Parts: sequence; structure tokens; C-alpha cells
Amino acid sequence: MSVIKGRKIIFCEGKKSSLDYQLLPKILENISGDRPTIVPTGGKFTFSVFAQGYFFREDLENQHYLVFRDRDFDVEPTANVQLLQLNTRLGRKFMFLTHRACIENYLLEPNLIHEYWTAKYVEKQENPSSRWGHGNSPGIQAIAAWIENAARSLLYYQAVRWALADLLRLSAVRSQLKTTWTGGSGKLPSSLTRQNCNNEAIKLVNQFLQAVDTVTQERFTEQLNIYCDRFAQDEFWQQQQYTIWFHGKDLQKAMQIKQPQYISLKSFYNWAISHFEIAQYPDIIELRTKIEKL
Repeated sequence: MSVIKGRKIIFCEGKKSSLDYQLLPKILENISGDRPTIVPTGGKFTFSVFAQGYFFREDLENQHYLVFRDRDFDVEPTANVQLLQLNTRLGRKFMFLTHRACIENYLLEPNLIHEYWTAKYVEKQENPSSRWGHGNSPGIQAIAAWIENAARSLLYYQAVRWALADLLRLSAVRSQLKTTWTGGSGKLPSSLTRQNCNNEAIKLVNQFLQAVDTVTQERFTEQLNIYCDRFAQDEFWQQQQYTIWFHGKDLQKAMQIKQPQYISLKSFYNWAISHFEIAQYPDIIELRTKIEKL
């Protein structure tokens, strides 16, 4: 794998066909300075290992790179629209998450869907051989109602996903049962007797059990009630906060179930990724600034 020293690298999740990968070139349009290289990494849980492998023998700390990915349920969105940051096991703050749950959340906008639907309808009028079969757009209000009705059907499912995510965020859940108490292979304990090894192992087992014991049905129910209450508030719906909190992929699926005769949202995404205005989203503008300063 060839890497030019000093080049800016942007790691994103997914493949080259992912929306994340398709969005980044639009963000980088007219960017000042060196044009970064965009590298899709597949899954989101191995960024640190992937970066180390990508730079191979180079010192990771001296590279100009950042990671941009979907927030999913890993961090709660803030009141201010901004990029959200995750610390990695390497201790360096270089991973930035979308303010909305995922890229799809930025595209599921009534005006944008209406614009696409209308354009395809006009194209059909001008070209009868077009295979477009959805007629004209039902209008922005109808599309907005389509999105909201789908979101309302997801209320409890999204509350459960957030409550489970809260349990996952507990550091205790991430504890692992280790195979030694000495710090690793090659570091032997001061006593190698069966009794001493047994006693030390029992301590590890008890520490592990105490850690995972914090994950309880009661805590899950407590968190589920909190999220159900939040999502049931009038202002949550009046301010359309579901566009930020609910996962876009779930919302997309619910929309297609609600109105199966409507347009394919997957086909819409391919058009929308190059048509939506990034200036409307402060977190996306913030990402452009961070890339410029790499």
C-alpha cells in the first residue's frame, strides 16, 4: 500500500459505493490547500487498526488524517448542531461523527425529495421512453407527512435502540475477562503455585462479574422510559427532532412500508447526494474547516 508522506487522508466507513464516500468529494469542492485522499475502511469498529495498517511503518501521530462517520447510537446529539467527537483507544481525538444519526438523515428532506420527484416527472413528459412510473410529486406537505408518519411508527423501536445503546456505552459492558493478572504474556507472577494462580484468577472473575452486573433489566427499563418520554413530547415532533435522533436507515424503511407505491428512496439517494446544499448544515461546514486545517 503506497502512502505519500504529508498527504491529508480522510477515512470514512463503508465501501466506495457508500453514501459517506460519495458525500465527501462534495464537501471538498473548492477546498483550499492540498486535496485530501478519501479512504473507505469498511466497518466502523476498526478505524484505529485500519489507520495503523494504512500508514504501515510511518508514525501514526505525525500523519495528517481524520475519521468521519455516522453517529448512529454511539453519542447523543447536542443542542447545538455540531460535529461530535469520539476518543479512541489510541487517545487521539481525530474521529468526528455526524450530528444527525447518519448520512441518510440529511437527505430525507421534503423539499429535496419533491425536487427529485418533479424533475423525474418532467423528464418523463419530455421523453416518453423514460421508465419513470410514479407520476408527479404529491407535494412538499404530503412528503413531509410521509416522513413524519413513518417516524411516529418508529417511536418505541427507536426508544429501545437508544436504551440498549445506553447500556453499551457503559464502560463496564466493554470489560473483558482476561487470561492473566500480570499485564500480559511473558510477565510471570511472583508465585506460580496452583493456590496462588487460582486465587488471582478468582479475583479476575469477580471483577468481571461486578462490571457486567451493572447491565440489568431495571436499568434498561429506566432508560427506555426516559427515551419514550423524550420522543412523546410535542416539541420533539414540532421541531422535527426525529430527523436527528431516529436512524435514517430505519426511517427510510418505514417510509417505504407506509407508502410502497411512492418512489424508491435508494434511487433518490444517488441523485440527492450531489444535489443537497451542505451550507444548510453547520456540522458539515465544520468538517470542511477541520479538513482544511489538517
